[in-house]
Amino acid sequence: GGMIVPILLSLVLMSITFSIERFLTISKASGKASNKSFVYKIKMLLSQGNIDGAMKECDIQKGSVANVVKSGLHKYKEMDTASGMDKDQKILAIQKEFEESTSLELPMLEKNLVIIATMASVSTLVALLGTVIGMIKAFSALATAGSPDSVALANGISEALINTALGIGNSAIAIIMYNVFTSKIDAITYTIDEAGFSITQQFAASHK
Repeated sequence: GGMIVPILLSLVLMSITFSIERFLTISKASGKASNKSFVYKIKMLLSQGNIDGAMKECDIQKGSVANVVKSGLHKYKEMDTASGMDKDQKILAIQKEFEESTSLELPMLEKNLVIIATMASVSTLVALLGTVIGMIKAFSALATAGSPDSVALANGISEALINTALGIGNSAIAIIMYNVFTSKIDAITYTIDEAGFSITQQFAASHK
């Protein structure tokens, strides 16, 4: 039955493959422990003036937040001893470092999300096409002279329904996955911003 079913099946396969791929990448990017407690630890260590200890925490935590925090801490350490710059310039330099490393980290997280989003809309359209083709087959079975061809009629209708089910199902999976991943990425980005803010505040507080 029909050319559209294999196309839809391959779309389903693509949705599943890219969802698994994103799931693994984003889980890894989320780091080992909770990012909230990680940022709290970093703040505590910095308030004790232990920059190296904070960097070690980044190596333990791993993931996107830790990567950005670590490069921020490198700049923090550099600014700690830098001369010939006033406090505001140092704080700006640390903020800039956070922004730059964030913009390097984000594309890795958002990669392939566009494919999942495309699956959501394309699947529905392909399903519609398949449904229409199935119905055309069903109606042409009814149009035969004499008695209708019941086998062809049943085939046409089942093809139409299979296409509808596959397409809508795939579309739903893709939409759910897309939303799950974007909210996970938003959470990571929010934590990065929060960490950047706390660390620059800490620098400001401990450098008069």
